Amino acid sequence: MSGSLIVVGLGPGTAQWITPAAQAALDAATDIVGYGPYVDRVPERVGLTKHASDNRVEVERAAHALHLAADGRRVAVVSGGDPGVFAMAAAVFEALEAGPREWLNIPITVEPGITAMLAAAARAGAPLGGDFCAISLSDNLKPWEVVTTRLRAVLAADLVICLYNPISKARPWQLGKALELAAEQRSPETPVLFARAVGRPDESLRILTLAEAVTAASTADMATLVMIGASSTRLIAREGRPPYVYTPRSVAKMPCATSQGRT
Repeated sequence: MSGSLIVVGLGPGTAQWITPAAQAALDAATDIVGYGPYVDRVPERVGLTKHASDNRVEVERAAHALHLAADGRRVAVVSGGDPGVFAMAAAVFEALEAGPREWLNIPITVEPGITAMLAAAARAGAPLGGDFCAISLSDNLKPWEVVTTRLRAVLAADLVICLYNPISKARPWQLGKALELAAEQRSPETPVLFARAVGRPDESLRILTLAEAVTAASTADMATLVMIGASSTRLIAREGRPPYVYTPRSVAKMPCATSQGRT
């Protein structure tokens, strides 16, 4: 079997954020497979065939890519951001696990990319300087009750929370509910970032309080990364410019439960 499959992270938007290894994989591919807008980011060239599909057929898309590789093609499956973060790498391995055993002979590699939360954090300062987590608000592949259970847990743990897939036409209310949950446990003044299309010409970054974010939830879209600060996340004001946002690396030591009340 002479074919191969590489899952490639295209980064958030600008070509300057595509790694040299990812670019080399795109240059060597005979076939590009992916969601239409991501496939469109790869320039046309002689000898390259593009296979674009809708955004809700990830496993079917991955199976098609594996079929192409099994037929001897050099296939690049493209994702925005990093392909391992709520993206196509997991879909490829899901299809591989369910597919014919001969697919296990296909060389499969994953080329990382800059994911949205890292691009957004870099624009704002260093909001991910402490502990953090990433949660997808999409309930297409998991029940909403699972999303809220995980949200409550990480809110209680006081982590910075990066929310992917916050809102869409089919899911218009989930972000508002998530921010309302955050408001039950965190201060109204907690910094919240709405980072949209980072690295693209229509990029925007809004730094809001949690109270403001609750009322602004409907202004986000699927191109928006929402980041909820921890209790330690801070702003550094700058005259005439947006503040820097950062979360200190250090955390105050908590009193030991076994020593409380001892002398």
